[in-house]
Amino acid sequence: MAVTRTGEPVSADPRRWWGLVVIALAQLMVVLDATIVNIALPSAQRDLGMSDANRQWVITAYTLAFGGLLLLGGRIADLVGRKRTFIIGLIGFAAASALGGAATGSGMLFGARALQGAFAAVLAPSALSLLTTTFTDPKERGKAFGIYGALAGSGSAIGFIVGGLLTEYLNWRWCLYVNIPIAAVAVFGAFALLHDRPGHAGARLDVPGVLLGCGGLIAIVYGFSEAQPRGWTDPLVLTLFALGLVLLVAFVWWQNRAPMPLLPLHIVKDRNRAGCFLTMGLATIGLFGLFLFMTYYLQVVLAFSPVKTGLAFLPLTAAIIIGSTQISARLMNQVPPRMLMVPGMVLAAGGMLLLTRMTVDSSYATEILPALILMGLGMGLTFMPVFATATAGVAPQDSGVTSATVNTSQQVGGSIGTALLNTIATSGGATYIAAHLHNPAQRAQVVKEGVVHGYTIAIWWAVGIMLLAGLVAGLMVTAKAPKHGARAETPVPEPVA
Repeated sequence: MAVTRTGEPVSADPRRWWGLVVIALAQLMVVLDATIVNIALPSAQRDLGMSDANRQWVITAYTLAFGGLLLLGGRIADLVGRKRTFIIGLIGFAAASALGGAATGSGMLFGARALQGAFAAVLAPSALSLLTTTFTDPKERGKAFGIYGALAGSGSAIGFIVGGLLTEYLNWRWCLYVNIPIAAVAVFGAFALLHDRPGHAGARLDVPGVLLGCGGLIAIVYGFSEAQPRGWTDPLVLTLFALGLVLLVAFVWWQNRAPMPLLPLHIVKDRNRAGCFLTMGLATIGLFGLFLFMTYYLQVVLAFSPVKTGLAFLPLTAAIIIGSTQISARLMNQVPPRMLMVPGMVLAAGGMLLLTRMTVDSSYATEILPALILMGLGMGLTFMPVFATATAGVAPQDSGVTSATVNTSQQVGGSIGTALLNTIATSGGATYIAAHLHNPAQRAQVVKEGVVHGYTIAIWWAVGIMLLAGLVAGLMVTAKAPKHGARAETPVPEPVA
């Protein structure tokens, strides 16, 4: 390995920035696929004859598999090798996308979406751990994580834009087929540009940890997804929450005793990492809820077309990229991470606060657009230092599972946010309609007003959750700013197998 005159290792591969393009492309594909089918869902439902009760599984099958299997994917990356699992994840994701695009029935589509989520759970932690081990110089690390954080934060919004374009000008199946050429480019790029240490030949997978940890996460995410149609007090929902809690408690107990734990507890016991995981989870609760509400608000209330709805999210995407690459990346080595994360969450909460004033007649340009810009800047300020701080100083053999934990907090937070805030919005809207529907001739207008009223109630909750995320970041993330010119992290030497 090349070293400087002071004896410090440097990133010597001149193609590492092209490697970042490959990693970022794969991450973008994984993140946007959580939302790209949202706008296409009505078309797919009509085409495949899905019921209203079952259509949610197009989204839920993906998020359940993704969020529930991420820890397993991260540990597989550590055991087998990040580059190898990265390539396997890309190929599997493309194959599952082709299967979903060719679906002849709803069950085939649900199964394909679950397969996509499973391969995404292998791909996402491999991508972040490859990034962590490729860029260690503090200046380069800031730029690299700025780009990565921008894509992680804006990928969902990009999914709405691409989904709108493909649905309106081609058909809903192309929302799945589009992954195939992206994955093909990333596979060729990975073979040519990415490097990795071999996996741990003698290591074994923690099977009880897999069953307990992944089972607990799946039960909780499934419980939140079922809370929307069934209600929070439904016996099945309560049973799923109780089962998930019991499994996760048993998972923690087992990880203290397992010879090769799935999630070494020293990773989450670190105060800074725990703060980053909680901040990410809380932030995405509000963000994913916003995507859901604004999609329906723009299409149903303001009567935007799918393409116009997708383009309406473009300022949010641009603001996330600017906040991440032009603000956070430039300041990360000068200020402590919480000095970016706390203002970021306050800005995002401010954007949400503006949206609590929206009505059935709101103007996009003067009332919705400023809120989206504030939200985007706040998320951009937050995501990049979260990713960089959570993965700094991790031993090479733990980088995959640490990366998976960051992605798990993001995915599970998004799943919880969609179910939680949508349930609040639905109940608030129903209460408003019941109280104001006195004249049947005015039903359409009252229903529309009730829908918007429900959204604003849920957004008030999102404001509180964003502020809570800022409080968590301020109290828990106490890491100092990296010293100028020093390495951003010093990994523990990898033991010889």
